[in-house]
Amino acid sequence: MSELPISTIVAGAGFLAGMVFGAVANKTDFCTMGAISDIVFMEDWRRMRAWLLAIAVAILGTQAMQTAGMIDTAKSIYLTPNFGWLGAILGGLLFGFGMTMAGGCGNKTLVRIGGGNLKSVVVLLVIGIFAYMTLRGLIAVGRVQMEAAANVNLGNRGLPGQGMPEMLARLTGLSPAASHWLLAAPLTAGLLLFCLGDRDFRASPAKVLSGLVIGLMVPVGWWITGVLGNDDFSPTGLASFTFIAPIGDSVEYLMTYSGATINFGIGTVSGVIAGSLAAALATGSFRLEGFESANDTLRHLAGAAMMGVGGVLALGCTIGQGLTGMSTLAAGSLLALLSIIGGGVLGLKYLEQGTFGGALRAVLVRG
Repeated sequence: MSELPISTIVAGAGFLAGMVFGAVANKTDFCTMGAISDIVFMEDWRRMRAWLLAIAVAILGTQAMQTAGMIDTAKSIYLTPNFGWLGAILGGLLFGFGMTMAGGCGNKTLVRIGGGNLKSVVVLLVIGIFAYMTLRGLIAVGRVQMEAAANVNLGNRGLPGQGMPEMLARLTGLSPAASHWLLAAPLTAGLLLFCLGDRDFRASPAKVLSGLVIGLMVPVGWWITGVLGNDDFSPTGLASFTFIAPIGDSVEYLMTYSGATINFGIGTVSGVIAGSLAAALATGSFRLEGFESANDTLRHLAGAAMMGVGGVLALGCTIGQGLTGMSTLAAGSLLALLSIIGGGVLGLKYLEQGTFGGALRAVLVRG
C-alpha cells in the first residue's frame, strides 16, 4: 500500500484541528465582530478579552516554538521584507466593514454554517469567489498594480523582514533572539493581566476557555505545517489558521478536484464547519435559518464581497492577521488588525445610523 501524500496528511491534521476550533467557537460564541459590537453598543468587554487572551496564547506558543527551533516564522507570509502597508490598511478597513454587513467574519461564517445558517452558505460562496478573483482573477490585476506602487521593500533598508523584534533589534543593537522576548514578554503579560485581571471575565468560564483553546490552535497549526509537514521531498509551506484565501481554495477544490491539491487551509475550513456541526447536533442547537428579506440578502452579499477582497488585500482576516499574523509579531499584522477593528466600528455605526456620513460622524464624535 502506498503512503499518503504529505499534503493529504497535513490537510487531515488541519481538519482535526479545525474541528476543535469550530466546536469551541460554536459553544462559546467566539466572534470578533460580536466582541466589537459588545463594546460599541453595550460597553461589554468580555468577548474582546477572549480574543485578546487568544492573541496572548498564540504569541506565547508561537514564540516558544520559534525559540526552540521547531519552526522558522520568517518563512511565513507575514514576515517577508515586502511590506504591504496600503493593502493592510485598505484591506483591513474593507474586511472590517464587510464583516458587519455579513453578520460575522470568515470564522463566524464557517461556524454558522455548521449551526444550520443557510445565509452563511451563500456568504461563504461569495467570499470564496471574490477572494479567488482578488488572488488570481479579474481584481488581481488592480491588486498587483497597487502592491507594485505602494509596497516597501524593507530589505533595502537593512531589515530582513517586517517583524517588530527585528526592528527593535535594529534600534537597540540587541540580538534578534533577545529582542523577540523583550517585545513578546511584556506584550503577553499586559494582555494576560488585562484579560484575567477582570472579575467579570473570570466569571465567564466559556469566554476564558474560548480564548485559551482558540489561541492554542495557532501554534498547533504551525506544528502541523512546520513539523508534521516538513517533508524532505515535498515540504509544506509554513502556515496556520486563516480563512479568507483558504475559502477561495476550498471553492476551487470543490469545482476542480482533479486539478487542485488539498492543503492545510482547505482542511481547516472543512474542519471548522464539521466541528461546529457536531457541537450543534450534540447540544440540540442546530437550526436552519434563511434570509429575512431582499435587503438582508443584499447586505450579506455586499459584506461577503468586501470580506473576500479585503481579506486578500490585507493578507488575512480577524484570525489570519488578528491571531496567526500577530503571533509572529509582524508589523503588517498589527496594522491590518487595527484597520479591521476600525472598519468594524465604522460598519456597526453605519448599521445604526443608516448612512455612511452619519456613521463617520458618529465615530469621530465618539473618538
